[in-house]
Order: sequence, then C-alpha cells, then structure tokens
Amino acid sequence: MSGRPKMRVALITTVLNEEDSLPTLLESIASQSRQPDELIVVDGGSTDRSVSILNEWQDRLPVQVLVQPGANISQGRNAAIERTSCDIVAVTDAGVHLDPDWLERLTAPFIQNAVSVDVVSGFFRPYCETDFETALAATTLPDVEEIDGRTFLPSSRSVAFRKSWFDAGLRYPEWLDFCEDLVFDLRMKRVGARFLFRPDAQVGFRPRSSAMSFWRQYYRYARGDGKAGLFAKRHLIRYATYFVALPSLFLTRSPVWRMLVLLGAVAYVRRPAQRLWSRRNGDAIAVARLLPLAGLLRAFGDFAKMAGYPAGLLWRARNHGLRRDWRTIPERTASSRD
Repeated sequence: MSGRPKMRVALITTVLNEEDSLPTLLESIASQSRQPDELIVVDGGSTDRSVSILNEWQDRLPVQVLVQPGANISQGRNAAIERTSCDIVAVTDAGVHLDPDWLERLTAPFIQNAVSVDVVSGFFRPYCETDFETALAATTLPDVEEIDGRTFLPSSRSVAFRKSWFDAGLRYPEWLDFCEDLVFDLRMKRVGARFLFRPDAQVGFRPRSSAMSFWRQYYRYARGDGKAGLFAKRHLIRYATYFVALPSLFLTRSPVWRMLVLLGAVAYVRRPAQRLWSRRNGDAIAVARLLPLAGLLRAFGDFAKMAGYPAGLLWRARNHGLRRDWRTIPERTASSRD
C-alpha cells in the first residue's frame, strides 16, 4: 500500500512585514517529514520583501501567495481556508520554527483514523536569546506538563482541523484583530467538535524582546477579551487585587491580613519560579537572578491587560452591529463531522 496518505493537507499562515522571520519558517516547512499538499500564505499588505521572499520559494514549496492589503489575521486565515481544496487545514504563524515532524504528528490522527477527531491541538515552546526573553517566557508560557489536554484550547500557531467545519459555516471572527483563535476554538467546542491534544507536535518561537512590545501584545489580548465579552470574572479579580487588596496593606494593621497578602504574592510568582527552575536545569543562581524580573513582568502584563480590557468593552458598546456573540453558531454544523 502506498505510503502517501489519502487525505490532503493544506498549511496556511498570514504575514505582515515578516521578511526577517520568513526564511526560518519556510526552511522549517521545507524540512517537514510530511510535506503539505498546499501552502497558502495571505499577506496583509507588507511594505518589506515578504511577498518577494514567498515568491522566491515557489520552486521549493507548493506555495500560493494571496495579497490582501489591510486584511487582519482572521480575514487572512478565512481567505486561505476558502482557497484550499484539501481535507485537513493546519495553521501556524509567522515568526515560528516548526519541528521537522510537526505536520506529520499534527495530522496523523486524521490520516490514520485511529480516533474520531475534528481538531488536533499542537503545542509551542519558547526559545530565548536574552534574560528578558527567558523571564518573560517563564511568566507567560506554560510547560507542556501543565496542560490538561481535555480542556486545552489551542493557539493557531499549532493546530489542525477538518475543513468540513469551515464548509459548514465556522469561520475565524473577522471582527476581532486579537483573541480570534480563542473565539474560534470556543465555537468549535460549542458545536461539538472533538479535540485531541498532541503535545509532541511542537513549534518554537521567540517571546517579545522588549517591554513595550510585550505591553502592546497583552494590551491587545485583553482588548480582544473585551471586544468578545470574554473572561469578565478573571479581569475583575485582577482589578480587585491591584486596587483593593494591595492598597489595603497600607490601610490596615491586621497581621493576619498582611500574611494573607504575602502568601498571595508568593503564589503569584510560584509558577514562574517553577518554570525557571525546570528550564534552567535547577540552576538556583540563575533562578534567583531572573525571578525578580519575571515578577515585575507579570505585574507589567497585568497593567497592560487592565488598560486593554476596558478599551475592548468600549468598542463592544459602540459596535452593536459589527460584534458577534461567539455562542452563535451556523445551523449547518450538525453534519460537519461526516
């Protein structure tokens, strides 16, 4: 029997001014043990050499380039999926490096038909070149051991799904510029799509390299939460912590309350400390040096979220006609498992 799988696989991604990161991504695609049948890249209007670089790779990869100036990530992904004729759609982002067997492992559950599955969730790990990036990664990015595969919602830097769901009407939410993959996951969960976690299907990527780029990232994430009407309780807890619990330290002399706040602060940095310990192979000196920075970055990210969330809520209040409830699903999805 031929080793060529019957199911055809498309790999899609979107780019915008990614001339520096594209060669690494394309090299890692070319090195895949299972090559995509189609590679569809949507460019959102790059002003650098991104499109030229993609065109230069057309003799090595089955790349199709769609140029759509002004398209956001959701619009670009939807356009790419619409274009493909493949059965399975794998999705990744610019700025990543795919493990050589990433696509093979990500799509194997569909091809082997060993389990009934509609979405395969891959994983992602940081590769860091500076202390700042190492501390930031420990603050924001989990280790694979922390993941509960039953509830994990994949990032669209490492995921694959049956195109039949898209054909049934499920789309990335084009009214969102951030948080779009989370909303897509939630809608897939809501309509009964069957998820499988493949922790060995991994991509690597660098965390943000500066405080301001990290601020912008987390501000936009929280603004996306506000636009989508997600995680209100989680954000309210954050506001209460910073604007009620911490100020109360200066307003009360209760040793019990101060002890509770201290224990909360320890819990606040526990997870970054564990990650640093694991990722630096138990180097206590390195952990002691990096942990204060990780704690500061966690607080910095919290303030970025506290600034972004109300901005998203304000957008939501002003755009009744444009916004969509992620719970609203197309009627056609009932037959998309077949």
